[in-house]
Amino acid sequence: MKILVAVKRVVDYNIKVRVKADGSDVDIDGIKMSVNPFDENAIEEALRLKEQGKATEVIAVSIGTAANQDVLRHALAMGADKAILVESATSIQPLGVAKILKAIVLRKQPGLILLGKQAIDDDAGQAGQMLAALLDYPQATYASNITLENDTLHVTRETESGTEVVALTLPAVVTADLRLNDPRFVKLPNLMMARKKVIETINVADLSTDTDSKLKQLKVSEPPTRKPGIKVNSVTELLSKLRAHDNLKL
Repeated sequence: MKILVAVKRVVDYNIKVRVKADGSDVDIDGIKMSVNPFDENAIEEALRLKEQGKATEVIAVSIGTAANQDVLRHALAMGADKAILVESATSIQPLGVAKILKAIVLRKQPGLILLGKQAIDDDAGQAGQMLAALLDYPQATYASNITLENDTLHVTRETESGTEVVALTLPAVVTADLRLNDPRFVKLPNLMMARKKVIETINVADLSTDTDSKLKQLKVSEPPTRKPGIKVNSVTELLSKLRAHDNLKL
């Protein structure tokens, strides 16, 4: 069985981004970029399934410019067998991403597609669900544990009220939560070897897929500055201020 893992290139989670002066977007010039953390969990889980003998090949795919080769080489250094770059000069929204991934799935015929549950740049959390709908595949989101037995995937998923276990028949789409695993440390020799590996490149136009944006970003701005808190000396003073605050709202 092949496993396809989608990998997004995002601003490193340790970096605080700034809004451009004109408010058109965030400024990422010269900013450190890395693999989306949730996607790294998806890669790790695919590799573990292969190590268990449940998969034969792990394929990483990323959508973007040639700069996205760095996250694909990171996936190769972790242990992925192959990497695919779908080249696109423009930013693609979740529905377009899902359509592109569908085209790759139809070409490569994986038995399992793994994605991060969301990307930390836009926090949309939509691509996996849209992909499953387009493919008409069963899906499990926010996975914190995955086991595969006799072509049935058992997925423990996080919910607002706790966890639940769902059973999926393959092929299926699963989105990974951070609780799913701890991604392995990538050693320098593996990174050096990954630089020599060939990355298959596909132009987005060759997929004959409609990736036109349906939404338009109007403005990006910093969240309002939080007002400083105050200290009270007693519970009585606290209750008094809370009552006064409620009266003001009324």
